[in-house]
Amino acid sequence: MIKSAFFRLTTAICVLLISLNFAMAQNKLGIFDNHTDIGACKHPGFASFNANDQTYTIGGSGFNMWFSDDQFHYLWTTLQGDFILRAEVKFLGNGVDPHRKVGLMVRNNLDSNSPHANATVHGDGLTSLQYRKTAGADTEEVKSEDQAPDVIQLERKGSTFIMSTARFGEPLKVVQLDNLSLDNEVYVGIYVCAHNSDVMESAVYRNVRIIRPEKEDYVPYRDYIGSNLEILDIESGLRKVIYHSAHSIQAPNWTPDDEKLIYNSKGHLFTYLLATGEINPLNTGFATSNNNDHVLTFDGSLLGISHHSADNDGKSTIYYLPAKGDSTPVQVTKTGLGASYFHGWSPDKKTMVFTGERNGQYDIYSVDVESGEETRLTNFKTLDDGPEYSPDGKYIFFNSARSGKMQLWRMDADGKNQVQLTDDKYNDWFPHVSPDKKWIVFISFPEDVDPADHPFYKHCLIRLMPYEGGEPRIIAYIYGGQGSINVPSWSPDSKKIAFVSNSD
Repeated sequence: MIKSAFFRLTTAICVLLISLNFAMAQNKLGIFDNHTDIGACKHPGFASFNANDQTYTIGGSGFNMWFSDDQFHYLWTTLQGDFILRAEVKFLGNGVDPHRKVGLMVRNNLDSNSPHANATVHGDGLTSLQYRKTAGADTEEVKSEDQAPDVIQLERKGSTFIMSTARFGEPLKVVQLDNLSLDNEVYVGIYVCAHNSDVMESAVYRNVRIIRPEKEDYVPYRDYIGSNLEILDIESGLRKVIYHSAHSIQAPNWTPDDEKLIYNSKGHLFTYLLATGEINPLNTGFATSNNNDHVLTFDGSLLGISHHSADNDGKSTIYYLPAKGDSTPVQVTKTGLGASYFHGWSPDKKTMVFTGERNGQYDIYSVDVESGEETRLTNFKTLDDGPEYSPDGKYIFFNSARSGKMQLWRMDADGKNQVQLTDDKYNDWFPHVSPDKKWIVFISFPEDVDPADHPFYKHCLIRLMPYEGGEPRIIAYIYGGQGSINVPSWSPDSKKIAFVSNSD
């Protein structure tokens, strides 16, 4: 009887715990823990998450968010320390009050008079970084010159808060606030305020990311933070995180059969099955020190890899094998030469193009797959990198620092007629041509980055330009860099790309 009673009690406790855990899980919306009205809102607000497109819809009432008291609806999570919160947002409907607000907020607590920093956009377009220094103090603000942006970013670095805003596709405009002492443990989230007690306003947030950046003292290529494998729809700009890893994963290829992505992590390659999310190692035989320079042939039959070969003093050496793996890699670049970083196949699979270090200089080379004979295509003291054939084999696109900044270039397949394609303040890397030959997508590093470097963990842009050349436009604002989009990653229908962003 005692054992039976104990069993019944244990079972009841287990059921209760499962029920409580389920109830707690039910309250979680996407990346946020919960949502609530802040202050004495006349009408209860709401929040919902669409798992299909990873968007959030928020509705809120509230008289205002100003002076010493706030009223709004808040979708929040809890964090410690530094972070980057980014989202794209639009109001639903025409609205009632021109001072209705949407934005990103960090608060000490959920009290209506809490100290906070608030990157806000009003219904009439006014944009400002608002803040309350102490509990119950009046709200202050730093106004931005930006008007009616739909991209908002709020970054914390200790007691410094940085608001960056833009209309989607344009460069970010920055406002900074120093010496705001908020708690290390804070609430972070997105919100809606109607600025009218009798009204409910609503908004949709998309591409919402909470990013935990690298530590300031991190050592590149030794210390890593986690990775998000993302897919971006080119036309709409909508992004979806399809996989998060605590490891550093890099450089997704999209297979021409539209079934898988191939990426590298810790020297190995993996496949991600798009239909199910299943992940499997891709067997590359002895090549287990692969970097992020791996590329499929245009027909998807072969996979070229860059493996740090012990037979070549640990230098990156180019091999190929069947795309399915499970075969001994065939060496292409010869032992005893400098490092070789693979970037592209010719359409006929007879030639590979790569960045090679020869005699202390990095240039672009082509190599005959069968014989291993190399042809140097560029010859500059500055770095040339990222070469890739056009789908018709007529051109090679690449990036070069020969003009002072890293910019995009194009040349004939034999190296002749080298033409500069971009010329702006950014450092542009890794041009990838869409299968339909209409677009070139590439990553742009900030202007303060060394043109010869493509580091991890920076505020980068993914940009798009016409195949024939022209003004690039921004299609994604990301925290990433090295490994984000080093290799061709277009979907076969030229409508999407895959890339990696980073967060601890």
